[in-house]
Amino acid sequence: MGETSASAPIGQRRPAPRPAPTPARGRWPQARHYAALDLGTNNCRLLIARPQGSGFAVVDAFSRIVRLGEGLAATGRLSDEAIERTIAALRVCADKLKRRDVALARSVATEACRRASNGPAFIERAYAETGIMLDIISAEEEARLAVLGCHALLEPGDGAALVFDIGGGSTELVLVDTATPQPRILDWHSAPWGVVSLTESVGGPRGSYAAMRAAVRESFARFAARLPAECGRRRLLGTSGTVTTLASVHLGLTSYDRAAVDGLLMPAAAMRTVSRRIAALDLSERARVPCIGAERADLVVAGCAILEEILDIWPAEQLGIADRGIREGILRGLMATPGGRA
Repeated sequence: MGETSASAPIGQRRPAPRPAPTPARGRWPQARHYAALDLGTNNCRLLIARPQGSGFAVVDAFSRIVRLGEGLAATGRLSDEAIERTIAALRVCADKLKRRDVALARSVATEACRRASNGPAFIERAYAETGIMLDIISAEEEARLAVLGCHALLEPGDGAALVFDIGGGSTELVLVDTATPQPRILDWHSAPWGVVSLTESVGGPRGSYAAMRAAVRESFARFAARLPAECGRRRLLGTSGTVTTLASVHLGLTSYDRAAVDGLLMPAAAMRTVSRRIAALDLSERARVPCIGAERADLVVAGCAILEEILDIWPAEQLGIADRGIREGILRGLMATPGGRA
């Protein structure tokens, strides 16, 4: 777990990006493409884009649930099966990087690789077999990148706002000041509970929703005590598979629609209602809910527990939903650097 109270503009302290795997000639020889790869505890996500106006246009994307951190809570190691699944996904990413003539890429790994005793060995193998060099970033850097990638979706307003990212192995909470052109981090906290780690350590076959909430509440306590009691109208923005999935359920979508979810502003009370309804279902019932399905059915309850505790410590009236985060933060950092150098 890490935390700091130091203020820092989110656009600073960019670690040096690495060249992408040797590109092959593609269909866009004139375009300069950038890539961001985020390997989390549960997902492997790639985004390839080119600059466009003040932002960027997505050229290609890839996302696969790999469950790299499966079993990590019990063994302290990445399992052979999880590594094989992840290497297979990284091979797909490497192929896309070559076909899209990516000139500059940054690939990061988060909580599973930070925590696993064989994390460094996995990084070496991934590079040897795919050409992708993953940087194991700190929880602080993970929080900074998430804010950089999604802060544009914060509600307009004065005072501090809370941005959160519920991951597979950890949850990042970031208090930001939006009075300046670039939001400034006022305080942050990384809790060791994500949807995978909480499910495996506290949930399990006998674990209860109340027990999961209690564990998260304890891990949030020190940060919660530092949050300002009076800050005007509270603003809250979440980025993660948990919030996008629950927002999809709230909207009654039969299949996931990023255009309908990204940028959605919904009542926090409605998100609590959805969370409790999902938590009350058994595994087979959750698997039949559109936008949850079998892949997420066993993990979504932990996400609901984490989300409810966030709503307790920062009782905003509305919750902003972002289907963007670390990858977008990486891309913005790369493109904002003259000549593509950090």
